[in-house]
This record gives sequence, C-alpha cells and structure tokens, in this order.
Amino acid sequence: MSNRSGMAIGKTEFAVVGPMLQVGDAAPDFSLTANDWSMKTLADYAGKVKILSIVPSLDTRVCSAQTRRFNEEASAFGDEVVVLTISADLPYAQRRWCGAEGIERVVTLSDHKTMGFSTAYGVHVSDLRICQRACFVVDQNNVVQHAEYMPEIGNEINFIAALAAAQKLV
Repeated sequence: MSNRSGMAIGKTEFAVVGPMLQVGDAAPDFSLTANDWSMKTLADYAGKVKILSIVPSLDTRVCSAQTRRFNEEASAFGDEVVVLTISADLPYAQRRWCGAEGIERVVTLSDHKTMGFSTAYGVHVSDLRICQRACFVVDQNNVVQHAEYMPEIGNEINFIAALAAAQKLV
C-alpha cells in the first residue's frame, strides 16, 4: 500500500497508509478484536446497515463525543443498523471506557493487532499507529454508501450526513 498525506495534528502532517474508499466501492473484509478478545469480521454483521465510526482513541475528547453521539442515535435505528466504533485502542481500554461512559448500543472493535482494517480502509496513520478519524456507512450488501475522512485529527465528522445515509438504507 502506498502512503498519502492525509491527516494533520495542528501544523504537523502525517502520512496515511491505504486507499481512500469512495461511495460505490466494495467494503473490504476485516478481522477486528472485540472487547471479549473474539475476532469479528464483516460477515458477523451480514444483512445489516453498518455505520463504521473510526476514531484515533476513545480516551480523547472528540473521539469520546463521537462515540457517545452514535450511541444515542443508534436507538432510533433498531436492529437493522449496527454502529461499530473502531480504533487501535486495546480491547481492555475499550471495555473500560464503554463501562465508564455507559455505552451500550455501539460495538467497539480494536485494530491493535495488525492495523489491517486501518490499511484496507485508508485510515492507518503509520507513524503514530493510530486510525485517522473517518466514518463509513456500508449497506446490507457491503457496498460503501458514505465515506468521510477527516484531514485534521480534532475535527468532528458530519453526523447529519452519516445518519442520513444510514436512514436511506433502512
């Protein structure tokens, strides 16, 4: 995979590994670690609309707010939509954070082992070994219907656009 500039922290630009997915692309399969250390793949969420909320770390203000917002919004969708928050945080840290924050509707998954998801989805900030903030909406047939990459680490995603993309699919 090639590096591309793509994410900044203040005035420092970091290379991001992997292609930028576009609407209409097939969502790459993945193998991510759940909070109980089981492995989850795209097939585990077959037949559902998937909101993939990618964050650098749950222990930061914007990432925490992003995950809490999706947790609140998830109840409106019912069982037809699953929200997956993905970071390179260890599953222990994700489980602790979810418990402390009362997060029950969002599934947190970790890419800490291989960063394979991050590379396939074009969010692997390799120098920092974190994920670039991004959001994808993937339909029931695993086709990307919404893709947003945040070039500045502290900026929030467009929740209205992501939620509207998911709503159109249910």
